[in-house]
Amino acid sequence: MERQFKTISKNGIVEALAKVQHYRYLNQAEEAESICRDVLAVDPENQLALRLLGLTITDQFKGTTSDGFREAQSCFEKLASPYERYYYQGILHERRAKAQLRAGHLAHSLMASFENAMRCFEEAEKIRPQGNDDALLRWNRCLRLMQSVPDLVRDSEAFDASDAPPIFRD
Repeated sequence: MERQFKTISKNGIVEALAKVQHYRYLNQAEEAESICRDVLAVDPENQLALRLLGLTITDQFKGTTSDGFREAQSCFEKLASPYERYYYQGILHERRAKAQLRAGHLAHSLMASFENAMRCFEEAEKIRPQGNDDALLRWNRCLRLMQSVPDLVRDSEAFDASDAPPIFRD
């Protein structure tokens, strides 16, 4: 007998998403991810669940090619708000760069991730809600991280952003 996942009720979505935040605070990203998948099974366009699923996937990045980058990217591409699409794409690239840095990747392999993150944050900055400086704060953090790695400083001077892959599809 093949077992099937149980379906949560639409009335339970708000509480389920609160649990996602709780599990993320406890650094239990796998549990949070599972709940997001349960919510999206019932409400595939739920914006908060899409955002949180993307974040829970990036919470688990280890700096490998099997990190779930494409799936997180797909979640963020489905966000309705152009600002959120750019902002969370920036977080995606920033977290990839940080995971690569922790994993000991060479500086030149980090450059594209940091540059993509900063480009996304710049786009988000242009359309940010009044009084929301989150994209600027993230851009500054990326720059500080880059400046803390001597090889990245050298590489950033030679990096041509036009050679970087596209950030995401519109």
